[in-house]
Amino acid sequence: MGRYLFALFLVVPIIEIAIFVAMGGLIGFWWTMGGVVFTALLGSYLLRLQGFAVWADVQGKMRVGQFPGQSIVDGIMLAIAGALLLTPGFFTDAVGFALFVPQVRYMIFEYMRKRVNIVSASSHTTYSSNQPTQPEDDDGVIELDENKWRDGQ
Repeated sequence: MGRYLFALFLVVPIIEIAIFVAMGGLIGFWWTMGGVVFTALLGSYLLRLQGFAVWADVQGKMRVGQFPGQSIVDGIMLAIAGALLLTPGFFTDAVGFALFVPQVRYMIFEYMRKRVNIVSASSHTTYSSNQPTQPEDDDGVIELDENKWRDGQ
Protein backbone atom coordinates (compact mmCIF):
# COMPACT_ATOMS: atom_id res chain seq x y z
CA MET A 1 0.00 0.00 0.00
CA GLY A 2 2.86 2.35 0.82
CA ARG A 3 4.39 1.86 -2.62
CA TYR A 4 1.10 2.76 -4.28
CA LEU A 5 0.77 5.96 -2.27
CA PHE A 6 4.37 6.89 -2.98
CA ALA A 7 3.81 6.32 -6.70
CA LEU A 8 0.58 8.29 -6.56
CA PHE A 9 2.24 11.29 -4.89
CA LEU A 10 5.10 11.10 -7.36
CA VAL A 11 3.25 10.42 -10.62
CA VAL A 12 0.21 12.71 -10.21
CA PRO A 13 2.23 15.95 -9.84
CA ILE A 14 4.36 14.99 -12.85
CA ILE A 15 1.20 14.43 -14.91
CA GLU A 16 -0.25 17.74 -13.68
CA ILE A 17 2.91 19.66 -14.58
CA ALA A 18 3.01 18.09 -18.05
CA ILE A 19 -0.63 18.99 -18.67
CA PHE A 20 -0.09 22.57 -17.40
CA VAL A 21 2.86 23.03 -19.76
CA ALA A 22 0.95 21.55 -22.70
CA MET A 23 -2.20 23.59 -22.01
CA GLY A 24 -0.18 26.76 -21.44
CA GLY A 25 1.52 26.29 -24.79
CA LEU A 26 -1.76 25.50 -26.50
CA ILE A 27 -4.13 28.15 -25.12
CA GLY A 28 -1.85 30.46 -23.11
CA PHE A 29 -1.02 30.93 -19.45
CA TRP A 30 -4.00 33.05 -18.39
CA TRP A 31 -6.57 30.83 -20.11
CA THR A 32 -4.99 27.84 -18.41
CA MET A 33 -5.22 29.52 -14.99
CA GLY A 34 -8.77 30.60 -15.75
CA GLY A 35 -9.65 27.00 -16.60
CA VAL A 36 -8.29 25.84 -13.26
CA VAL A 37 -10.35 28.44 -11.39
CA PHE A 38 -13.45 27.65 -13.46
CA THR A 39 -13.23 23.92 -12.75
CA ALA A 40 -12.85 24.62 -9.04
CA LEU A 41 -15.97 26.81 -9.04
CA LEU A 42 -17.95 24.35 -11.16
CA GLY A 43 -16.84 21.49 -8.92
CA SER A 44 -17.94 23.26 -5.75
CA TYR A 45 -21.34 23.96 -7.33
CA LEU A 46 -21.77 20.32 -8.39
CA LEU A 47 -20.62 19.13 -4.98
CA ARG A 48 -23.28 21.25 -3.34
CA LEU A 49 -26.04 19.95 -5.61
CA GLN A 50 -25.16 16.28 -5.45
CA GLY A 51 -24.11 16.44 -1.81
CA PHE A 52 -27.54 17.64 -0.74
CA ALA A 53 -29.17 14.94 -2.87
CA VAL A 54 -27.05 12.21 -1.28
CA TRP A 55 -27.75 13.62 2.20
CA ALA A 56 -31.49 13.53 1.53
CA ASP A 57 -31.16 9.95 0.25
CA VAL A 58 -29.31 8.87 3.41
CA GLN A 59 -31.97 10.46 5.61
CA GLY A 60 -34.80 8.90 3.58
CA LYS A 61 -33.31 5.42 3.77
CA MET A 62 -32.66 5.70 7.49
CA ARG A 63 -36.18 6.97 8.04
CA VAL A 64 -37.61 3.75 6.57
CA GLY A 65 -35.12 1.55 8.40
CA GLN A 66 -32.76 0.72 5.53
CA PHE A 67 -28.98 0.85 5.78
CA PRO A 68 -27.77 3.54 3.32
CA GLY A 69 -24.49 1.83 2.39
CA GLN A 70 -24.41 2.94 -1.23
CA SER A 71 -25.41 6.49 -0.27
CA ILE A 72 -22.70 6.73 2.38
CA VAL A 73 -20.08 5.59 -0.13
CA ASP A 74 -21.50 8.10 -2.63
CA GLY A 75 -21.08 10.85 -0.05
CA ILE A 76 -17.47 9.84 0.62
CA MET A 77 -16.71 9.74 -3.11
CA LEU A 78 -18.32 13.15 -3.59
CA ALA A 79 -16.13 14.55 -0.79
CA ILE A 80 -13.07 13.10 -2.55
CA ALA A 81 -14.32 14.59 -5.84
CA GLY A 82 -14.65 17.99 -4.19
CA ALA A 83 -11.12 17.80 -2.80
CA LEU A 84 -9.76 16.78 -6.20
CA LEU A 85 -11.57 19.63 -7.93
CA LEU A 86 -10.19 22.17 -5.47
CA THR A 87 -6.68 20.84 -6.10
CA PRO A 88 -5.18 22.81 -8.98
CA GLY A 89 -4.72 20.67 -12.05
CA PHE A 90 -6.55 19.21 -14.99
CA PHE A 91 -5.82 15.55 -14.25
CA THR A 92 -7.23 15.75 -10.71
CA ASP A 93 -10.18 17.71 -12.12
CA ALA A 94 -10.87 14.92 -14.63
CA VAL A 95 -10.84 12.30 -11.87
CA GLY A 96 -12.99 14.56 -9.67
CA PHE A 97 -15.56 15.14 -12.41
CA ALA A 98 -15.63 11.40 -13.11
CA LEU A 99 -16.63 10.82 -9.49
CA PHE A 100 -19.67 13.05 -10.03
CA VAL A 101 -21.06 10.53 -12.52
CA PRO A 102 -23.35 8.14 -10.58
CA GLN A 103 -22.46 5.18 -12.82
CA VAL A 104 -18.75 5.64 -12.07
CA ARG A 105 -19.47 5.77 -8.33
CA TYR A 106 -21.60 2.64 -8.65
CA MET A 107 -18.82 0.76 -10.46
CA ILE A 108 -16.33 1.77 -7.77
CA PHE A 109 -18.82 0.76 -5.06
CA GLU A 110 -19.34 -2.67 -6.66
CA TYR A 111 -15.58 -3.17 -6.99
CA MET A 112 -15.05 -2.26 -3.36
CA ARG A 113 -17.99 -4.39 -2.21
CA LYS A 114 -16.47 -7.46 -3.87
CA ARG A 115 -13.08 -6.85 -2.28
CA VAL A 116 -14.13 -5.79 1.21
CA ASN A 117 -15.74 -8.15 3.67
CA ILE A 118 -17.88 -6.32 6.21
CA VAL A 119 -18.73 -8.20 9.34
CA SER A 120 -21.37 -6.81 11.59
CA ALA A 121 -22.55 -8.01 14.91
CA SER A 122 -25.13 -6.72 17.23
CA SER A 123 -24.52 -6.81 20.91
CA HIS A 124 -26.85 -6.24 23.72
CA THR A 125 -25.27 -5.33 27.01
CA THR A 126 -27.40 -6.01 29.99
CA TYR A 127 -26.72 -4.26 33.20
CA SER A 128 -28.17 -5.73 36.30
CA SER A 129 -28.27 -3.99 39.57
CA ASN A 130 -28.75 -5.45 42.99
CA GLN A 131 -30.64 -2.31 43.90
CA PRO A 132 -34.40 -2.65 43.89
CA THR A 133 -36.08 -0.58 41.20
CA GLN A 134 -38.01 2.47 42.21
CA PRO A 135 -41.72 2.32 41.45
CA GLU A 136 -43.21 4.82 39.02
CA ASP A 137 -46.23 6.84 39.93
CA ASP A 138 -49.16 7.43 37.58
CA ASP A 139 -47.38 10.28 35.74
CA GLY A 140 -44.31 8.15 34.90
CA VAL A 141 -42.14 9.95 37.44
CA ILE A 142 -39.65 7.91 39.46
CA GLU A 143 -39.03 9.17 42.97
CA LEU A 144 -35.40 8.86 44.08
CA ASP A 145 -33.91 9.07 47.53
CA GLU A 146 -31.56 12.01 48.12
CA ASN A 147 -28.46 9.79 48.07
CA LYS A 148 -29.36 8.21 44.68
CA TRP A 149 -29.18 11.30 42.47
CA ARG A 150 -26.69 14.02 41.87
CA ASP A 151 -26.81 17.55 40.67
CA GLY A 152 -25.57 18.23 37.12
CA GLN A 153 -22.07 18.96 38.46
